[in-house]
Amino acid sequence: MRSDAELVRAARSDPAAFRELYGRYAHQIYGFHVRRVRDVDAAHELTAETFAQAWQSRRRFRDRAAGSAGPWLIGIARHVIAQSVRRRRVELAACEKLGMLERLDGPRSTVEPDESWLEGLDEALAELPAGERRALELRVVDGLSYDHVAVELATTPGAARVRVARGLGRLRTRLTNDEQEAL
Repeated sequence: MRSDAELVRAARSDPAAFRELYGRYAHQIYGFHVRRVRDVDAAHELTAETFAQAWQSRRRFRDRAAGSAGPWLIGIARHVIAQSVRRRRVELAACEKLGMLERLDGPRSTVEPDESWLEGLDEALAELPAGERRALELRVVDGLSYDHVAVELATTPGAARVRVARGLGRLRTRLTNDEQEAL
């Protein structure tokens, strides 16, 4: 039986080796995520993202745990959670500014956004790269999950998250700059 480190090294050219590593750790990584986020659907997404990032970084793996890939995978899992939290904060802030934030205990708020804030929003959206603009429309306006956004954009959920986060970042920067110039 090969060690985890041997599997990661073999996975550089043999996807079956990575599948074996996945089989060894998927349940543990899923449990790690479930204990932290307390949402089974989110834990599944985070587990998938953890292994996607592990796959992408397999060439940079360094055996620092006597042949075990567990600490490496847990480190990636922690990073994935941190990224998810940051993305969620950005999304919530954007939704709040757009007046689209749902109350946790009821339907969407009927509070209208301040009209002065909306000035320039259409222009800022139009300036976004097409992929980011479409990802924002699907995720923020239509309320689709990242899995559905990915299907619509013919990409991965991770790439869909990146497009949304980048689009929100560009909007925030643009609108903040416009607001500061107006002062």
